[in-house]
Amino acid sequence: MERTSRRSDMILMVVFTIVVLAMPFWLTPIGAGYPDLLQKFAIFGIFAIGFNILFGLTGYLSFGHAAFLGVGSYTAVWAFKLLSMNILPAVFFAILLSGLFALAIGYVSLRRTGIYFSILTLAFAQMAYNLAYSVLTPITNGETGLRILGDDPRILDGGSGTEDGGSLPTPELFGLDTIGYDGFYICAVFLIIAFFIALKITRSPFGLALRAIKSNQNRMNYAGFNTRPYTLAAFVISGMYAGLAGGLLAVTDPLAGAERMQWTASGEVVLMTILGGAGTLVGPILGAGIIKYAENIFSAFNENSLGQVFSFLPEGLQHLAVEVSLMFVGEGWHLTLGIVFMLVVIFLPGGVMEGISRIGRRLRKPPEPKPRATQKVQTAG
Repeated sequence: MERTSRRSDMILMVVFTIVVLAMPFWLTPIGAGYPDLLQKFAIFGIFAIGFNILFGLTGYLSFGHAAFLGVGSYTAVWAFKLLSMNILPAVFFAILLSGLFALAIGYVSLRRTGIYFSILTLAFAQMAYNLAYSVLTPITNGETGLRILGDDPRILDGGSGTEDGGSLPTPELFGLDTIGYDGFYICAVFLIIAFFIALKITRSPFGLALRAIKSNQNRMNYAGFNTRPYTLAAFVISGMYAGLAGGLLAVTDPLAGAERMQWTASGEVVLMTILGGAGTLVGPILGAGIIKYAENIFSAFNENSLGQVFSFLPEGLQHLAVEVSLMFVGEGWHLTLGIVFMLVVIFLPGGVMEGISRIGRRLRKPPEPKPRATQKVQTAG
C-alpha cells in the first residue's frame, strides 16, 4: 500500500511538473500563453495551495489571508531596496516575515472557531490594510505604494544608483531576468516546489491530524488530543505560502501597494479554492487559473470590441446585444464569475475536481453484463 502511494505521488509530481512547464505551449491556443498571465497563474496557484492547507485540509475559513500577501510584497520590495536585486533574499524574507505575522495573528484568532475565527481574521486583515494605507506611510508609502528608487542603498549589490541609460534596476536571479518567459519559469519552479511540499504535508501524519481536526475537532479535544499546535502550524504554513506569493508578485512587478491587502483579495482566494475543489491538491490551482483567465480575458472586452463581434446584426439589434453583453464582460466580468461560481456550488459542491472525478468514474465504469437467456431444460418423463 505504501509503495503504491509513493508511486502514485511520484507519477502525480512528474505529470504536474510537465504540465506546468509546458503551459506556454498548451495555453497559447486559448489566448493565455503570454508571460504576464502565466506568471499570475503560477503565483496565485501558490497562494491557493497555501490557503487550501488551512481551509481545505484543516477546515478553518480565513477571510484575511490577503494580509500575508501584502506583507510578502512589502518585505520583498524592501529587500530589493536595502539588500540586493537578486530575488532570493527578497523571497526568503517575504516568507519569514509573513510566517511571523501569521504566527501573531493565528495565536489570537485560533482561540475561536467557525464564523468567529473568520471574522477575527477579516478584522486583522482590515487593520493591516488601514495601517499600510494611512498609518505606516514611512514604511509602506501609503496610497502611492512602495517602489524601487535609484538612490536605494542595496548593500549586497555594492552600492546604489541607476543602470546605464537612467533606467531603474530590475529584479534578477543570478543574471536571469524575471520578466518575460524567464520570469514565468522562475515562478513555475516555485509553484512546483510549493506543490511538492503541500503533497508531503497532505500525506504525512501531520496532514492526517489536520484532516481529523476538520472532521471532528471537538471529539479529538475530548479524547485528550491537543489540536491547537496543529491548527496554529497550519495557519503559519498557509501564511508563509501567501507571503511567498506576495514576494513573487513584487518580483514580477517591484511595486507593493495596500490594495493587495484588501478584503476582496482575501475573498478571491476563497473563490479559487472552492471553485477548483477545497481539500484536493490540484483543485485550488485550477480555480486560480480559471479566475485569473476570466479576469484577463473577459475584462478585456469593451464596447468597441463587442461592436465588432456583433457587427453582423442590424444596427438596432447590434446595439442591444452590446448593451446586454457589457453586463457580463468588461467591468461587469464579476457577474459572469458569480454565475459560474453559483452553478458550480449548486451542481458540483466539490468544485471542478468533483466534475473531473465524475467523468473519470464514468469512463472507468465497466459495462453492465447483459442478462443471460434462461435455458429451459426439459426432463424426460
